[in-house]
Amino acid sequence: QVQLVESGGGLVQAGGSLRLSCAASGRTFSRYATGWFRQAPGKEREFVCVDRWSGGSTYYADSVKGRFTISRDNAKNTVYLQMNSLKPEDTAVYYCAAGISAPRLAAGYSDYWGKGTLVTVSS
Repeated sequence: QVQLVESGGGLVQAGGSLRLSCAASGRTFSRYATGWFRQAPGKEREFVCVDRWSGGSTYYADSVKGRFTISRDNAKNTVYLQMNSLKPEDTAVYYCAAGISAPRLAAGYSDYWGKGTLVTVSS
């Protein structure tokens, strides 16, 4: 069993940066691929990024590629999302997720979800 708790959300101006954290419980956390999703007001949840993609690489949605970076610290059981050059359209609740399969996780089939943290980007 893995529990995920996100933090680090807040209000930031366009062009600014934020780093989200996702603290995981469970001794088997290192076995899982982890990813981030987001849900803007009135929209469906969408994929942002995932780690442990093919060959251990990372995979990003086109909308965030080059601006967002996912990383993890297994010793701390924590996953991070560094978000730079933020845009108003990045405003959303951001969710951390974990799953055995990175491709399935990227498709939204997660074994575990956090409750989310709100990011608001002002113009």
